[in-house]
Amino acid sequence: MKKIIYLHFILLFCLISCAKERLYIQIPESSRTKTIALSEVAKGKKSKPYIVNGERYYPLPDSHGFVQTGKASWYGGDFHGKTTANGEIYNMYKYTAAHKILPLGTHVKVVNLSNQKHTVVRINDRGPFVKGRIIDLSYAAARDLQIIGPGIADVEIIALGKEIAGNDPDEQGKPMVEIEDVENGVFTIQIGAFENRENAERLAERLKVIFEYVKIIEQNDERKMFYKVHVSKSQTLSRAGEMERKLEDMGFEEAFIVRI
Repeated sequence: MKKIIYLHFILLFCLISCAKERLYIQIPESSRTKTIALSEVAKGKKSKPYIVNGERYYPLPDSHGFVQTGKASWYGGDFHGKTTANGEIYNMYKYTAAHKILPLGTHVKVVNLSNQKHTVVRINDRGPFVKGRIIDLSYAAARDLQIIGPGIADVEIIALGKEIAGNDPDEQGKPMVEIEDVENGVFTIQIGAFENRENAERLAERLKVIFEYVKIIEQNDERKMFYKVHVSKSQTLSRAGEMERKLEDMGFEEAFIVRI
């Protein structure tokens, strides 16, 4: 029995060590960085990798099936009227938000897990570059979720379907989007993305001891090939959420759900 426990400890140590090799690594403790300095993209262009505080971030090519839980914060008057990552002027009274890797222009549903209040925002900026936070909301969105006072809250964000034709997302107010069935489907958990395929394969081999479904997905990002490691397969979003939390407890703090 002691031998089995010892082997399990060794395996868990290897998994956590390998997790540190991921491209989506821990965000340094710092105040929010002005996104105009990123020189990210002109509106409508494909997002390219960028560096903030010495950390490199790789925006996703699409948002289909993306679900994530973590802490949300908000930003208001200090940034009102300044340029966002996609070239727009930030308006704290519109329903927008900043995210590190979701494609600019993505609409996401944000749910405050403490009171179940929710809103829909459009990603037009990059951030928050503070450890443990996954999304920076505009004042309007934070007000709807009742997090102005506390400043931060545990939330779930769900990438939504395409924008309904004829709706102008730049107009003040909540954007209209076509919402797909987010609870049912086939979901997996992405726990890492590597430039080196051998690193992805080593992690995948270790995970196969624990999980039945482990797969490496290739993504060609113009100049480079990336290898994503997906783990587990679930038929509902709720079950996928349980698996996401399990992987976070194992050391994969930046794990997120993807619909496949």
